[in-house]
Amino acid sequence: MSDEKIWLSSPHMGGEELKYIHEAFEQNWIAPLGPNVNEFEKSLEDYLGNNVSVAALSSGTAAIHLGLKLLDVQAGDEVICQSMTFAASANPIQYLGAKPIFVDSEIETWNICPQALEDAIKDRIKKGVKPKAIIGVHLYGMPYQHKEIREISEKYEIPVLEDSAEALGSFYDGRACGTLGDIGILSFNGNKIITTSGGGALVAHSEGIKNKAVFLATQARDDAPHYQHSEIGHNYRLSNVSAGIGRGQMKVLNQWVEARRQVFEFYKGFLKDFEQIVLQSNPSDKFSPNRWLTALYFDDKNGYDLRENLRLKLLEKSIESRPLWKPMHLQPVFKDFPYYGSSVSENLFSKGICLPSGSNLTLEEKDRIKRVIIDIL
Repeated sequence: MSDEKIWLSSPHMGGEELKYIHEAFEQNWIAPLGPNVNEFEKSLEDYLGNNVSVAALSSGTAAIHLGLKLLDVQAGDEVICQSMTFAASANPIQYLGAKPIFVDSEIETWNICPQALEDAIKDRIKKGVKPKAIIGVHLYGMPYQHKEIREISEKYEIPVLEDSAEALGSFYDGRACGTLGDIGILSFNGNKIITTSGGGALVAHSEGIKNKAVFLATQARDDAPHYQHSEIGHNYRLSNVSAGIGRGQMKVLNQWVEARRQVFEFYKGFLKDFEQIVLQSNPSDKFSPNRWLTALYFDDKNGYDLRENLRLKLLEKSIESRPLWKPMHLQPVFKDFPYYGSSVSENLFSKGICLPSGSNLTLEEKDRIKRVIIDIL
């Protein structure tokens, strides 16, 4: 049996990507604009629905940065951010000189806790600073509690920046993730559901917001015959070559989502008899995750040891896995910022693990993974 490395989530090409890359070279569109960019944006708009407008950017991080700017976050403002997430959700807050306020997860979806969120908002207002925005994340493709978060957002008139970096192909109550917030963002990093090698997108509910995002992403150049700038911009636009990869990937998006959901069912099938294992699961039929990564935690007092034994054994067998995201309030760089909630995210991090979930996993690879896990358990 092969000992070739099994990756957590490797790129999976569909076959048509090179066609659009070749077109870019043949037409000499080797720039951050061109037909592939336009068509990639259109295909995303058609897929997401809800009359959204999409700006293709160089990364999901760039999209969060621009999204916060479009929500008028400035130096000295406070932004509430889900603590259990990747650092790219929180770093752009600091790019702007604003202050992150971290909030715990709830145990159903592992995403931002509505109660802790409202507690944080009330306390920050009591302290004299109303938060400027809320960053909610669809962790591993599982939608957050949108209805509850939206109600809180509207109650306190604080907009939501929806971090859907891991959730293209996920839906909440029939609506595509990425379209639920005041502004949404997507990521096409190499390990995501589909990739442009590196890239992302900002999802807006008006053409005007998209155009402003594109303006800021192309160095905020004024409409003049010479280079003139009235505000600070960024070099954040996606290249036409990378967008060509994205066009090809959009052809297989639904297929890759279904493949990842089948990977989840594979794990669920043979782990169901182990009572200490809890998979990240749908709270109700409203939640339709893309299953970007299959994640679980050990509901046991020795959960950390069980997690580490499994992770190290998989590593020994050349199978990649990783702990769940380390919460931002536990990160050295963010340790001095406020945190609201209990210990849900800390426990998940301590006892949780992500398993190989690629849409290109073979039957042989699944068998290798299963043998190791069963042996350890």
